[in-house]
Amino acid sequence: MRRLILALTLLLPSMAFAASGGLERLSADNDIMDKASLQAGAKLFVNYCMGCHSAQYVRFQRIGKDLGLSEEELKQNLMFSAEKVGETMTIAMDNDDAERWFGVMPPDLSVIARARGTDWLYTYMLTFYLDPSRPMGVNNLVFKDVGMPHVLWERQGWQKPVYKTVTDDKGNTHQVVIGVDLVDKTDEAKAKADQYKKDVRDLVNFLEYIGEPAKLERHRLGWKVILFLVIFLGFAYVLKKEYWRDVH
Repeated sequence: MRRLILALTLLLPSMAFAASGGLERLSADNDIMDKASLQAGAKLFVNYCMGCHSAQYVRFQRIGKDLGLSEEELKQNLMFSAEKVGETMTIAMDNDDAERWFGVMPPDLSVIARARGTDWLYTYMLTFYLDPSRPMGVNNLVFKDVGMPHVLWERQGWQKPVYKTVTDDKGNTHQVVIGVDLVDKTDEAKAKADQYKKDVRDLVNFLEYIGEPAKLERHRLGWKVILFLVIFLGFAYVLKKEYWRDVH
């Protein structure tokens, strides 16, 4: 029970971070039908996320089938700890080590996109900023006092907080963080940050996919079902006219 409470606490977002009542979320604008994006997101997931987070409700074999990857491609690009393609995406870190290092076991990410929403995840991954007061040296705009390090900082570059001075009802002034800005303003750094946004979109796309892999098949079949219903409607209308012709 204690572990469950700690895990739920870790997942709770902070909504009182800005004076306006919350940060406006950015649009992930992802597309789970984009296989190239899903493949890139899968690679980012296993390289940067699976050190701490598992996705234990998804099997490598299913990912290979849906994303058009052969067994050999799976083993070369995605399977660094599992031995068989039929295994789930679990990690070697046990609960005791996780609690000693992080205070709580990092949550499984199998259904994180369904729980949080893709826009929340996209905004979360883009709004880490430097905060020396935090144990990991960073904080986050949508998850105040986050316990997770910014594992993708080398792909994005460091960001600093942007402050705004506000006055409360009693006339006291204080500063709140309203945004983030790159520490390095060179063209090269800005280009890297732009590429990072594409990387995060791919990662979020993959997280949405593993939350409900069957959604891909539903999307593939959807237009066929609608076409069938339209054609069936035509036949049903003609049959109805023929059936009721003698009644009138």
